[in-house]
Amino acid sequence: MTIKQLYHRLKRISWYKYHRDLFLKNPNRLLAFKGTLVIGTLVISMVVLGLPFYGVTLGLGALAGVLSETEDHPKGRLKSMALKTISFAISSFSVELLQPYPILLGLGLSFSTVVFILLGGIGERYRGVTFGALLIGVYTMIGAQISPNWYIQPILLTLGAFIYGAFSYVVLLLKPYSLLNEQLARGFYALSDYFDKKAGLFPSDAQTENEIRTDLALLNIQIVESLDTCKEVLNSYGEAQKNQRQLQPYLHYFMVLQGLHERATSSHERYDLLTANPANGELIGGIRQLLHELAFATKNFAESLLTGDPYKHPMALGWLVDTINGFLQANKQKGSLPLRLLIANITQCHETLEHIDEIHDMESLPKLEKDSRTYFERLRSQLHINHPRLRHALRLSVSFLIGFAVYEYFNIEKGEWIVLTILFVLQPSFSETRKRLLERTIGTLMGVVIGVSIIRLFSFSGQILLLITSAYLFLIWMKRRYSVGVVFITIFVLCAFNIISNKGVEVMAPRLIDTLIGAFISFIVVRFLWPEWQYKKLPGLLSEVINKNTAYFKVILDEYQNPTTDDLKYRIARREAHRADNALVKVWQNMQFDPQKQQQLNKTAFTLTYLNHALLSYLSALGAHRTDNKDETLQILVHENDILNTLEDAFNWLTAQNDSVLEPIEKKLNAISTQLLSTNKYTTQMQYVLLYNITLVTLQILEQARLFRLTSPMGKS
Repeated sequence: MTIKQLYHRLKRISWYKYHRDLFLKNPNRLLAFKGTLVIGTLVISMVVLGLPFYGVTLGLGALAGVLSETEDHPKGRLKSMALKTISFAISSFSVELLQPYPILLGLGLSFSTVVFILLGGIGERYRGVTFGALLIGVYTMIGAQISPNWYIQPILLTLGAFIYGAFSYVVLLLKPYSLLNEQLARGFYALSDYFDKKAGLFPSDAQTENEIRTDLALLNIQIVESLDTCKEVLNSYGEAQKNQRQLQPYLHYFMVLQGLHERATSSHERYDLLTANPANGELIGGIRQLLHELAFATKNFAESLLTGDPYKHPMALGWLVDTINGFLQANKQKGSLPLRLLIANITQCHETLEHIDEIHDMESLPKLEKDSRTYFERLRSQLHINHPRLRHALRLSVSFLIGFAVYEYFNIEKGEWIVLTILFVLQPSFSETRKRLLERTIGTLMGVVIGVSIIRLFSFSGQILLLITSAYLFLIWMKRRYSVGVVFITIFVLCAFNIISNKGVEVMAPRLIDTLIGAFISFIVVRFLWPEWQYKKLPGLLSEVINKNTAYFKVILDEYQNPTTDDLKYRIARREAHRADNALVKVWQNMQFDPQKQQQLNKTAFTLTYLNHALLSYLSALGAHRTDNKDETLQILVHENDILNTLEDAFNWLTAQNDSVLEPIEKKLNAISTQLLSTNKYTTQMQYVLLYNITLVTLQILEQARLFRLTSPMGKS
């Protein structure tokens, strides 16, 4: 082989690796590529045959297939595809058959919306399929006037979705465990962002700590949601295959991710106090760099899961850990106890990642939390008027009915876009709807302006290329930044109508008007039909977080006393505490989009969010150290029991709304804090420091709860 041949061969390998990494390191790009490949193939092949309407309709069906795809084992994917094909066909044929009877069509659309939304609440597999069925029904309404025959659209839309589903299924068969790798990688990516953001706390003052802790609470939502999705996909694989041992590596990585998450969210002391302590000065900068390197290592492992390349642990991280621990060994007077514990925590994360691929055979695989309810029980649990899903289904149904009646009565041109806008804009709460409304309106306006400006520059073939490119960019951006995704789907629609009838530019003005009407209807309905103002959720969430934190503390105590091999109970309690914390964070975040007069508890919500996340961080630290110094921790269990009982008293106070019992609880917490602070036993200092912080933050939460009751109409009621 000549040098020139070797160069070209290496160049080809480099090109292949670049493009492989381009898609494999970002699962969203792979999904967008799959969808665009199918849409492009269907559109181009039909246009070549002189059937542009067929091509665009097949492409729309494939797009609906992409948007409704589920994260499932290959066998589960087949079941989803069968459900999707049947439900898409029923939805589309029903619309076509009822088209001559507007009243029946409007009532049918309204009723089927409630049914589909409630069926989607049964499980993740049904949620994607039922959304797709609603989308296909609206697509059928939009294309009914230009369809050659009544049966053409239902066949083409369903066939397009089926073709994409079949192609995606074949791709999944080539790498049947790729879904597990993707979901685990998302979790490790989110954890990497958390480590990177946490590095900003070294050094920090009180204001900086407040800001960064709030950002960490938001990032924590992504990690917990990734863990929940991983668990669902693992359960899907576990139910579908006989040989459970094949899941061992993925279960191992999942357990590692949970352990790293617990250590990442741990706090041993307020970070501004650590910074202010002169004894910590030489270590603060080192910890900052350690956390950055830990973020880099976690990201590297996520990429190795996606690409299949062996994980290479960063040498710099090991060197830094050895250097800092060596410094502590040589200078025992340097660094306060909380800082030493933090370094020990980071050291443990480093060692876990360093040996993450050392998977040993387990006598029994760890169990995962499962929803043991039957499908009927899950459906029945939604059938009461206070359930959020039923309320959302009724809002969407009413909005569809109003939108349909408006465009029928006033004979609005392309009025079906009103219904499509409602489907995408209307969300379960006012704040989420308002945010989506702004994104949809701005995105559509920009898409119209950009599309109309550039489409005249493209030939017929160029418009096909623009349509395919827009589909790809829409799929890339729809989850990252919805408003940008709307720009590209608007250009996609413009190109589609131009390809079919050369009327793409003409339909853009009606499309913009219909978008504004649909957005307005969504706003009015969610504003006046069971408006879920975020501040009204605070009393229930306040009780919930105390309840879940107490349960988490209780299982930590159990683990200290009786360590278990399979800590399923511990993991469930910990996850539920994080879910409750996430719900509180979301309420504060969504409150920013509520009307100004509904934001009277904004500061209280922020304070509760900050304090509860701090409390959960201290609990996580106590839990993370539950396997350390087992024989030396038993002497603090009396204090743990005191705090546990006091936390339960606090929960009972919040539930009973009896202010007369609050003062004894506060006195008890203050007494425990004083006792813990006066303890000076080095072997158990870590637990005492954490218990002191737990009681202190609990007291602060109770004080905020009392203030909430005194100042809030909801608190007084």
